[in-house]
Amino acid sequence: MVSASTTQVLAATRQWLKPLVHVLIRCGITWREFAEVAKTTYVEVATSKFGKRGRPTNVSRTAVLTGLARREVRRQRERLAEGPEALTGYVTKASLVLSAWHLDPQFLDSTGKPALLALDGEGATFAALLRRCGAGDVPSSTLLKELRSAGAIRKAADGRIEPLQRMYVPQKMDEELIRLWGTVLADVAATYVHNLTRDGKTPARFERAALNDRVLASALPEFREFLNHEGQAFLERVDSWLTAHEAKESAGGSAKATIRLGAGVYHLQD
Repeated sequence: MVSASTTQVLAATRQWLKPLVHVLIRCGITWREFAEVAKTTYVEVATSKFGKRGRPTNVSRTAVLTGLARREVRRQRERLAEGPEALTGYVTKASLVLSAWHLDPQFLDSTGKPALLALDGEGATFAALLRRCGAGDVPSSTLLKELRSAGAIRKAADGRIEPLQRMYVPQKMDEELIRLWGTVLADVAATYVHNLTRDGKTPARFERAALNDRVLASALPEFREFLNHEGQAFLERVDSWLTAHEAKESAGGSAKATIRLGAGVYHLQD
């Protein structure tokens, strides 16, 4: 077996990162927020998966494995100990603008609500708001376009700008679908990690794909119908098998040792 080079691993990583980053950008997640999550996850995985004799990896070895300073490793471990609530991300300039618009007295009306702002001029204006938030390096027209596209602002009849929401989310996505997205990607990745890292005595997990890059585009509707029918039939058989092998609680005790087990089917298309 030829060992993959760092360059090859990074090229493969970039390949699967593209669809991931697509969703992150649509949901308003900046590269700094992602980088912070990546940093914390590096420490979490290095600590829990690379220890010796069943013990967590110590700070020094975690620092070597992750490339982080020991002080940063300790800081990330403290965050992990506090739970996910302690992780605060970088706020986008668009979100800073909307937040300041709702909180800064200079940009509130007499009732304490966000005031309608002229684009520029004297006093409290949209341009002044951008400068106040450190977003003066971004053209006001660009931020206006993004905020309007996200449904966060609108132009009033007199031409002034009115905020409609306090948070900037470029394109809203269904909460349950995002949770499912995270679970499915984690499951697929876990299967590949198992197959990549298993020893010769450990069986591989099933992973196959049927793919052809010369299919007529006109056949797509027929393929959807075929996959919906055959894929659903297969998953129903899998579900019946899993149900038949489900652990049953005895009358006087708890269920036997159990594992999470299953299979997934998904549509491939470029």
